[in-house]
Amino acid sequence: MSQSVQLVWDKCLSIIQTQPEVTPQSFKTWFMPIKPVRLVDCVLTIQVPSQFFYEWLEEHFVSALRKAVKSELGSEGRLEYAIVMDSSSPKNKPFTINIPTGSVGKPSESGSSNFFKTKGEGDDIKNPFVIPGIKRINVDSQLNPIYSFDTFIEGECNRLGRSAGWSVAKNSGRTAFNPLFIYGGVGLGKTHLAQAIGNEIKNEHENKNVLYVSSERFTNQFIESIRNNSINDFTNFYQVIDVLIIDDIQFFTGKEKTQDILFTIFNTLHQSNKQLILTSDKAPRDLQGMEERLLSRFKWGLSADLQVPDFETRAAILRQKMYSNGIKMSSEVVDYIAHNISSNIRELEGALISMLAHSSYNQQSPDLIFAKNILNKLTKNVSEVSLSIQSIQEMVAEYFEITVDDLLSRTRKREIAQARQVAIYFVKKCTNMSLKSIGDSFGGRDHTTMMHSYKTVKDLIQTDKRFRDFIEDIKIKLKLE
Repeated sequence: MSQSVQLVWDKCLSIIQTQPEVTPQSFKTWFMPIKPVRLVDCVLTIQVPSQFFYEWLEEHFVSALRKAVKSELGSEGRLEYAIVMDSSSPKNKPFTINIPTGSVGKPSESGSSNFFKTKGEGDDIKNPFVIPGIKRINVDSQLNPIYSFDTFIEGECNRLGRSAGWSVAKNSGRTAFNPLFIYGGVGLGKTHLAQAIGNEIKNEHENKNVLYVSSERFTNQFIESIRNNSINDFTNFYQVIDVLIIDDIQFFTGKEKTQDILFTIFNTLHQSNKQLILTSDKAPRDLQGMEERLLSRFKWGLSADLQVPDFETRAAILRQKMYSNGIKMSSEVVDYIAHNISSNIRELEGALISMLAHSSYNQQSPDLIFAKNILNKLTKNVSEVSLSIQSIQEMVAEYFEITVDDLLSRTRKREIAQARQVAIYFVKKCTNMSLKSIGDSFGGRDHTTMMHSYKTVKDLIQTDKRFRDFIEDIKIKLKLE
């Protein structure tokens, strides 16, 4: 390439940058990747990476290009494109075709943030969305490498979700679990499992485009695309993702436009056998303010529930956390923490970190006495917002003038059976315990009995005013009102 061609093009770029329709971001996106090829008889030839790239320049920036070329080459100056074209055979190299500049299009702006990167012919093009036609894209997956299947402890509370997640990781887009909808309460491992799937897929297939995005970021990107008149770019980007992971889908409720664009993207990805992984704090059937057509698609695959871990799983999580951080602690201390912190995994790990911090600061070994002293305040704080199963059983038994032993017994007397159902209802509502753990605390009953009792009370609250008054009265005694 002669120096004069590069010099002319550099001067053209200086003029293009000053045009009102060319923002700094659109300049980086649409002009920096261009290569000047030759200058013959006042005809400047520039190379662009794709047919789409050429069409976009002609539609949006042809006026700026013409003004720059005329300024540098005079009234006889003309522009010609050398467009890089993909060959139909992968064995053959790409080729170029030459096209003279065409009709004037309407000027507009493009792009916004540089959150994602799209890589073209040797240049990084910073753009939030993919530009169709560019050969290679390199999407930052936004995955946290610490989230893996190795660090995700399996238990009865999450066995279905983990097994389905592993199947998806090994055969993404080609299982019946598409979409994989992971739901559960706060701090139960939804994000961990979803990102573990993404990391496993990236480990197996480096060339696959895997993207983890929170619902908030997805919504903000969509709003930004509306503001910049680049909705097509937004849609095009998400439609070329191989594995799309959207966290906390419940925050899309009530956002009609965001749901509309998600519906379009969902359909395209699903029809192309691309994998979708969604997380939520509620099952699809319980999501309010979500379009029915979208909910029906959430149900196409598998909905996996993550429940509160039982004691054994909590202890295993603590031991894994200690092992990965090189921490040693006696089994009785681990068991004590697992017994006293039972609401969710996040609080469990937080309790462990808090105790170790105090141990290091005080230069004292974390024995059982030390652990009790440190965790005493933590467990008190938890009890303020989450009643214990024993206190609920005692309060309900006192209210119905029976004993706790009666509640736990096998008797089916109507007055005791109903009191038992009420106690189960409040335990399920107030403690975040798994159905199996609740059943164990009510004389070893199975989880289906617990669910039946809970639903029976919910139905009676809706249909029986006298029963509803009982429940409201008990709420007051339990200080829930």
